[in-house]
Amino acid sequence: MYRRALGRLLSSHTVMADISALRVNYETKDTLNIENLPTTDPLQLFSQWFEDARSCNSILEPNAMTIATADKNGYPSARMVLLKGFDSTGFQFYTNYSSYKGSQLAENPRAALLFYWEPLHRQVRIEGTVERLSATTSDEYFASRPHASQLGTASSQQSTPIRCREVLMEKYSELEQLYPSGQKSVPRPVNWGGFLIVPHAIEFWQGQSNRLHQRIQFKKDVQDEVDKSFVKTGSTGWFYYLLSS
Repeated sequence: MYRRALGRLLSSHTVMADISALRVNYETKDTLNIENLPTTDPLQLFSQWFEDARSCNSILEPNAMTIATADKNGYPSARMVLLKGFDSTGFQFYTNYSSYKGSQLAENPRAALLFYWEPLHRQVRIEGTVERLSATTSDEYFASRPHASQLGTASSQQSTPIRCREVLMEKYSELEQLYPSGQKSVPRPVNWGGFLIVPHAIEFWQGQSNRLHQRIQFKKDVQDEVDKSFVKTGSTGWFYYLLSS
């Protein structure tokens, strides 16, 4: 009886592995020198870092990013999506407007993005407000997608519960017959389209072997909690300063 009780007790508790010693020593000569930045416009600096990531054979999806949103009560949620464009106005991605993230952005139009390019020991954190892209822009992007991706998007009411996966596959088959590849274009679903994250803060992080990582924060508005003697004036209305690692 004691052994059975002990067995039940042990089986009810997950034994976690000791991962405290897991550690990677970064071997990089890349530096992020605030006195010698290639540009003081963070969108241009992001563009340069993004091209470095695109050129790295070990990075399969340089445009993969985490997007964090929160509902009207402040409860956060995060997931991976793909960046589909960026310029001086901000960062673009596409989703179902009725999805969980779409609903949260309707309630609370703010978001945070995170890019992590592990082989380069670099990350970029972005915070900003969110607005919908125009219907024309969403139409143009949707039309540029592969036919199968268009069908997949039109088949799914993203984030809604379903009885089984066959429900999606049946809907996909119906649309495949209705819009044959090369014969009839798939219309963009009215509840699917793009968002633009307009940044007000962008942080660049360069990992270092001694864990004294290099971090530079760009902001559109610097509040009183930052010593003004630390702050430099950048390009296109941005200010920037060092952060402790």
